[in-house]
Amino acid sequence: MKKILLFVLLFTTVICSYGQSFVFVFLNKKANSEGLPKDQLDKLMDGHMDNIKRLASENKLLAAGPFDGGGGIFIFNSTSKEQVKEWLETDPAVQAKRWDVEMFGYKPVIGSVCAVPEPITMTMYNFVRYEANITKYTISKTADGMKEHDDYIKKLALQGDVVTQGTFGPDEGGILVMKGELKKELVEDDPAVQKGFISSAFKSLYIAKGAFCEK
Repeated sequence: MKKILLFVLLFTTVICSYGQSFVFVFLNKKANSEGLPKDQLDKLMDGHMDNIKRLASENKLLAAGPFDGGGGIFIFNSTSKEQVKEWLETDPAVQAKRWDVEMFGYKPVIGSVCAVPEPITMTMYNFVRYEANITKYTISKTADGMKEHDDYIKKLALQGDVVTQGTFGPDEGGILVMKGELKKELVEDDPAVQKGFISSAFKSLYIAKGAFCEK
């Protein structure tokens, strides 16, 4: 997956997509991934990279990047999960089930998704994934909890380190991407996190600078 560091997107102009929705894909590292001989793994990854380049050149894939430690993300220029599923199935490594794939509709709230022209500069960001914890005990308070979350993120953004933030929907969580040194207490002080409406998980993401339309 780190071979994505050599790539990300191959467009000659920046395509910024403010106000649009997308399909966000997690390629999650498997806990018990089956080992393959190096030649087979190299062949899969070469096919994986070739497919990424093709999808990018066709304006289907807008952004991609690996997580430190394995796995990564794709953001597709579509609102159809069925369509994106077809695109993903052309990837040899996905066909070989090298990752556990999750797919969500995605709506940026802060920032957006931009195709980045060459020359590409890679950067590392702090990536926070939020997952909703909706139970029969919290469902009546979820709307208020998520409003507190949204208000908290807006205040956090005023500090200048928020690159992008978006949602997968009211019941499916979302993401927050930050630059600089991550102070986990800033995320953990979120009222919705403290009250258990959402949980948070942290990773480091390598991606092209400008992929979230940041300058």
